[in-house]
Amino acid sequence: VEHDFIMATYLADRVVVYSGTPGVEATAASPQSLLTGMNMFLQSLQVTFRRDPVNYRPRINKRGSQKDMEQKKNGNYFFYDDGADDEEEEDDFDDI
Repeated sequence: VEHDFIMATYLADRVVVYSGTPGVEATAASPQSLLTGMNMFLQSLQVTFRRDPVNYRPRINKRGSQKDMEQKKNGNYFFYDDGADDEEEEDDFDDI
């Protein structure tokens, strides 16, 4: 699943999200930006993704985990990044 999302994010500029009942009826939303569309899609599945801090690949959060609940509360289902690690990494590179 994570591999499919990596490929989709590399290939897509815009996303069309469908809602409805499979095989019965469907409604297509207007084309959305990648972030907005993926957030809409993942919200419908109640799944959240984060970036792995080591290799930056998307990872699915465990349902009900602290990160999962925090992202759902904020409406960030796709690639939530709080920026907390960015400052530390920059400081580490300054010492080299």
